Amino acid sequence: MAWDFSTDAEFQKKLDWIRVFVKDEIEPIDLAFNHHFVYDKTHPVHAKVIKPLQRKVQEQGLWACHLGPDLGGLGYGQLKLALINEILGRSSWAPSVFGCQAPDSGNAEILAHYGTDEQKKKYLQPLLDGDISSCYSMTEPQAGSDPQEFKCRATKDGDEWVIEGEKWYSSNLRYAAFAIVMAITDFDVPVYKGASMFLVPTDTPGIEIIRNVGLGGDRDGEGSHAYVRFNGVRIPDENLLGGEGQAFAIAQTRLGGGRIHHAMRTIAMCQRALDMMCERALSRVTQGEVLAKKQMVQEKIADSWIQLKAFRLMVLEAAWTIDQVGGAQARTEIAAVKVLTPQVLHDIVYRSLHIHGSLGTSNEMPLIGMWAMMPVMGIADGPTEVHKLTVARQVLKGYKPAEGLFPSEHLPDRQAAARKKFAALLEHEVGQQ
Repeated sequence: MAWDFSTDAEFQKKLDWIRVFVKDEIEPIDLAFNHHFVYDKTHPVHAKVIKPLQRKVQEQGLWACHLGPDLGGLGYGQLKLALINEILGRSSWAPSVFGCQAPDSGNAEILAHYGTDEQKKKYLQPLLDGDISSCYSMTEPQAGSDPQEFKCRATKDGDEWVIEGEKWYSSNLRYAAFAIVMAITDFDVPVYKGASMFLVPTDTPGIEIIRNVGLGGDRDGEGSHAYVRFNGVRIPDENLLGGEGQAFAIAQTRLGGGRIHHAMRTIAMCQRALDMMCERALSRVTQGEVLAKKQMVQEKIADSWIQLKAFRLMVLEAAWTIDQVGGAQARTEIAAVKVLTPQVLHDIVYRSLHIHGSLGTSNEMPLIGMWAMMPVMGIADGPTEVHKLTVARQVLKGYKPAEGLFPSEHLPDRQAAARKKFAALLEHEVGQQ
């Protein structure tokens, strides 16, 4: 019987090394440099600080663990990645140091799956080496999360494709060497069959960044989520990624992994918030005793620990399921953890913030910034409501309608069936009375 919650001793040593390395070497980078510089490979912090740290990670055999050995990774399954990412999620710089920074990690995966040898050489290898950043350009300003409303098109012209249209929230385009752009190539068929993916170098003429959008709290102009217009952008036919009309098949390869990895890293944020909550409860004296002795504070700590424990186990089980049957067959589990991610993050971070009082709301603690990630997690890679629909539809496939007028658990019908089954014994019982 295979039912085990233990971690292999050798891999646990790796996890212990990662935990210390992230805390001592990487978390200080978050305090010194703006997180936007993670993607700006021209910033001197990359050559002076990040590259040496990446070499240490490579020496430990922990570089780009999500990719197979043929691509310089270890081919770790999702379960091992979950245990790693629940540490890396403590720092915005840690994924870059370990070669698994989104969106580059997801872009690398689809290039590995669908790219030609030439595309891998030109785009994938520099990405794996950590020398460039990339962008995933899919959503559009008028469409939200509904691809049926996409209007950005790519039209074949000889041996070139011409891209026309706008894209919204194209993260890190201002720093990227190339973007993977989804465009409609056939409007006469459903979008799921009529959209294609293209590799677009960002120095191609016709790419116009209308503005760079930041998250709430970012200063005007410092954001890196581009509202971009493609004005007759011409790229050669060889820049088509996969086959024509394959965009959604490619996207699902990418987005499933992104969703579970968001959940993995959210565990780290929630654990960090719980750590801060417990430290505060043991440090702050109110009305003659430490906060930790107050029953309502104890309730918040207990609720947070229980919620985080349940969430973590669910994420690990989803990761294990992907390893066993693949992402397509684990779509229910992936969707379920995607639904839980923003709620768990909201609840635990808010409790920690509340216990810190005014300090928790200030810019002298990281809690407001962590809490602000909650709505992002509820929207990134598809809104929560869409994933709830996925869960419900998949769950319902395991059921069928009641055969009769009343539900199958209708007690009068079940009691009648039970009396019929045990009729002889019941008659014997009556005779003994």
